[in-house]
Amino acid sequence: MDTTLIALGALALSGALATVAGCAEDAESDVGSQSNPNSQVQLAPQMGNIHRYYNKAISGEPVSYGLFVAVAGSIAYALIQAGINPILAIILGAGAAAFVHGAYAVSAYLGRIVGQSKNFGQPVYWDVVMSHLGPIVGHGFIAVFCMVLMAYLANTLLGDPFPLPLIAFIFGITVGAIGSSTGDVHYGAEREYQKYPFGGGVPVANHGDIDVEADYGIRNSMDSSYFCVRVGSVLTGLCFGLIVFLDGWRGVLGNILGGLSGGSAINASIISIVIGLIIVAAMAIINRKIEVFARNKFGPYTK
Repeated sequence: MDTTLIALGALALSGALATVAGCAEDAESDVGSQSNPNSQVQLAPQMGNIHRYYNKAISGEPVSYGLFVAVAGSIAYALIQAGINPILAIILGAGAAAFVHGAYAVSAYLGRIVGQSKNFGQPVYWDVVMSHLGPIVGHGFIAVFCMVLMAYLANTLLGDPFPLPLIAFIFGITVGAIGSSTGDVHYGAEREYQKYPFGGGVPVANHGDIDVEADYGIRNSMDSSYFCVRVGSVLTGLCFGLIVFLDGWRGVLGNILGGLSGGSAINASIISIVIGLIIVAAMAIINRKIEVFARNKFGPYTK
């Protein structure tokens, strides 16, 4: 089969896997309250708001997901080198990373909450741990599996020169950064500060004064995930999927056009770089147009 067709198929599959990984990562971070707005959850007991949120944000998502995906990628790489089927090796690697993720999630929650219990009266709710741990580990497994499989495709079919664990590590950092930026736009103040006017940000004087009551009963982080998965998780997945697909597409297209221009690897690299610059410039222009349109359409926020 033509190598170009194989590369295009691997690229399309990588884009789909990246979309699923981004959705799962953002949903997991919301269940576990590991995103930028969750510093507000950390401050809540100090403001007299005793809560039932799960909070494991002792490190940023890029750092933690870099760890989880690197662990899975390293184990999968070792098993593949030992002769294990690649898909089985990736599943085993993602499973081992899920155990690491679960241990991290429990220790992070207990460490954060216990640290607040003595001075601010924040109880440790063991039922919160048990009810949230499954979705945390499950969503994390899906995200890690997809990214390690992407790393395997990049290493074996797309010609990436770096070893599988390093590629997996880079993917983990990337999806964590996207989850902390794109996903958080549709979480944070929109969900935790519903008693304040929407659109004006959160003044420093109100930090930690979050809503602790849901539509029915006391709110927890599962409520946040139900809210965020409709928009924030989808956009996180779309963002990560587009990054992986467009970056791979410019490389494949550069190789095709480079082959037509004489087959020089240098020509292919230059063409790929030019295509990448064109994509970045087009995205910047489109983003600016959308921002100006939104501001003119809805106007500035007024008190």
